[in-house]
Amino acid sequence: MANNLFNGLGDFMKGLSGFMPQDDPDVIMINAQTELSDLEKQETELFAEIGRQAYERDPSTYSQYEKLQLIRSNIESIKKKIAGMDEEKKADEAAKAAIEAQSRCPNCDYQNPEGTKFCQECGTKLGAVAKPHCSNCGAELESGTRFCGECGTKQGG
Repeated sequence: MANNLFNGLGDFMKGLSGFMPQDDPDVIMINAQTELSDLEKQETELFAEIGRQAYERDPSTYSQYEKLQLIRSNIESIKKKIAGMDEEKKADEAAKAAIEAQSRCPNCDYQNPEGTKFCQECGTKLGAVAKPHCSNCGAELESGTRFCGECGTKQGG
């Protein structure tokens, strides 16, 4: 974590140094330190990749084999735990949305308090599906109707 903090700070300083005079000794020092940090990071990443490749050739020859297996097992457990928490969060959000939908008026779209049976704004019974109405004359229509039976106006675009 500290490494991420310093890398982020280095990136910030690198960006900030672009606004400063490039011949300033402090700017030259910051740029050199940033370049050194970038190269050291690349070196560490390459060593990690070399080690990974060597390990994959014959894992059992390394004394850290069992410790690495335990760490990998723990990583998988944590990934499963996170996935489960994510699913639980989604289920909670869906349940809250369902409760909110039950208390939203299908007629005027007013959000009523939970447990209300009739809209406090227009009196419509909550939980019922609102039937569509003609966009021209307001006549009640059956779901999926393409033209109003009262005035003949085409519905739904």
